[in-house]
Amino acid sequence: MNPELPSTARAWAEHDPDPATKQEILALIEEDNEAELASRFAGPLEFGTAGLRGRIGAGESRMNRAVVLRATFGLVSWLKENVSEHPRVVVGCDARYGSAQFHRDAAAVVSALGGTALVLDAKQPTPVTAYAVRALDADAGVMVTASHNPPRDNGYKVYLGGDSHGSQIIAPVDAGIAALIATAPPADEVPTSQENIEYIDVDYVDAVVDKVITKSDNQDGLRVVATAMHGVGGATLVRVLTKAGFTNVDLVTQQAFPDPDFPTVTFPNPEEPGALDLALAKAREVDADIIVALDPDADRCAVACKHEGQWRQFTGDETGAVLGEWIARGHDAHPEASGTTLANSIVSGRLLGRIAAAHGMGYVNTLTGFKWISRAPELAFGYEEAIGFCCQPDLVRDKDGVSAALTLCHMAAELKKESKTLVDVLEELARTHGLYHTAPLTFRVEDLSILGAAMDKLRAAPPTELAGSKVVDIADLEKGGDLPPTNCLIFVTEDNDRVIVRPSGTEPKVKCYLEVVLPCSDEVPWDAARERIGLLKEQMKAVIGIA
Repeated sequence: MNPELPSTARAWAEHDPDPATKQEILALIEEDNEAELASRFAGPLEFGTAGLRGRIGAGESRMNRAVVLRATFGLVSWLKENVSEHPRVVVGCDARYGSAQFHRDAAAVVSALGGTALVLDAKQPTPVTAYAVRALDADAGVMVTASHNPPRDNGYKVYLGGDSHGSQIIAPVDAGIAALIATAPPADEVPTSQENIEYIDVDYVDAVVDKVITKSDNQDGLRVVATAMHGVGGATLVRVLTKAGFTNVDLVTQQAFPDPDFPTVTFPNPEEPGALDLALAKAREVDADIIVALDPDADRCAVACKHEGQWRQFTGDETGAVLGEWIARGHDAHPEASGTTLANSIVSGRLLGRIAAAHGMGYVNTLTGFKWISRAPELAFGYEEAIGFCCQPDLVRDKDGVSAALTLCHMAAELKKESKTLVDVLEELARTHGLYHTAPLTFRVEDLSILGAAMDKLRAAPPTELAGSKVVDIADLEKGGDLPPTNCLIFVTEDNDRVIVRPSGTEPKVKCYLEVVLPCSDEVPWDAARERIGLLKEQMKAVIGIA
C-alpha cells in the first residue's frame, strides 16, 4: 500500500464530524483496502460547474458532511470578501440520501461565519431555491441536490444574487470559492451556529401561476397525467396546476412521493427509456391528453401528448421549439413585455434561431449549461436539449420543470379548443422552417484518458463527409472565437446537417449531438429524417472508435 495513503485517510477520519463516515474510513484502513482508500482519497471533490456533485460516502473524493461544511466555509468566505460582510444565503435541499443533514450543516456554517441563513423547508424543488435567491434579494443560494443522478449521488449547487439575478455561478467565481475551500480548517473545526437562521417560505406557486396564466376559463377541458419521478416536485406541481384551473390532474401514485431509491425506474431521468411507462399506462387508463414528467429535483420537464390516438414523447429540442414558438407568439401579441431574446446552448438544435428571426426577436447561442443560457441579455426563453427550460427568466434564472410543465399544459389546453395538439405546432414549424430533427449519441468510457484521445483523433483526422454529404465547415471551439474556449468540435455538411462532439463535463462520456435538416412540404418527412440520423449514428460510431 502507498505508505502515505493510510496516514492521509486517518488524518481525515480524525477530523470527520460524522461518526458513521469516520468509522467507514477507519474500517477501510483496518482492512488494508488500498483500492477503496485510493478511490476515496483521489483528490478533493472538485468544485466546478455550479458547485459539487459526487457519490455519497466517506473521504475527500465523496459527498459527505465534512465536504459540505468546508465547501460552505469557502463559499461564505468568498461572499464576505467580495459581496457583503454579512451575506444572506438561501439554503434548500431535495430528498436524496444525506440532503437534510447537508442542508442543516450548510445553514449552520453560514450562521456561524456572520451571515444569515434563509432556510427553506426540506424536500423542495430546485427552482424554488433559485426563485428565493432573487425574490428575497439574497446574496447567494445553496441547493443540496444531485438532480437526476443515480440514487447514491448528491451535490451542492450554488447560485449568486446581485447582478447575477440568481443564476448559477461561473468563472472566475467558482475558482475563487474553490481556492477558499482549500484554505478551510478541518471539518470538525469549521464553526457552526444556530443563531442567524431564519426559516422562510416564498410565494413561488402564486408567482409562477400569475406569470403563465392570464385566464383560467379553458383549463378544465384538459386531462393531465403528471409524475414526480420519486422526487420533490409532485406537491408543488399539483398546487400550481390546480391554482391555474386544471381540475383534471392525475398524479402517478407509484412515483408521487419522494423516495431516494427511485424504485420504479432504472435511472431517475424522464428522458430515459422506460421512465414514462407508468405515466403512459395511467394516461391510457384515464384517457389523458398530455403527460408532464419532472425529474427528481423538478428542474427538468419531459412531455408526451396524444396525437391522432397515439402517444408521442417529445425530445428536449422538440419541446424547446414548441415552447419557444409559444413564447415568441406571446411577444408578438405583447411586444412591450420584458424579454426580447430566445437562447439555447450550442449542443441544442438550431430551429430556435429560425423561430426568433421569424418573430423579430433576438437569438443567442451559448456554451453548454444554464449558467450561460440564463445570462443571455433580455432573455424571454432559454432551453437546453437535456429537457431543461427557462420559461420565466424574470422569476427563475435557471431551468424550471414546474413552470415549463404549466406552460405546456396551458398551451395544450388552448390548442385543444382548436382540436390541435403540441404535435401540430411541431409540424407547423417544420413546414415553415424545414424539419430540424435531432438525436444524441453517447459513448461511456472507464478510462478518462480515452476522452482526450478521442477528441485528439477527431482533430487530427476529421470526417470529410457525413451521411453522404461533404463536410464544408469545421469549428474547433477549443480555439475560442465568439464564445469562451471549450473542448468541442462542430461539423456542418453541404446539406446543412450538423454533428457536435464534446466530452461530458460531469461524467466519463463522449457525447455527440446529431442534427439533420430536411425540406418539408405538406407531409413532414419524419421517416426520412430518422433514417438519416441513423446513418450519422453509424458513421460517428466508426469515426470515434469507442465501443
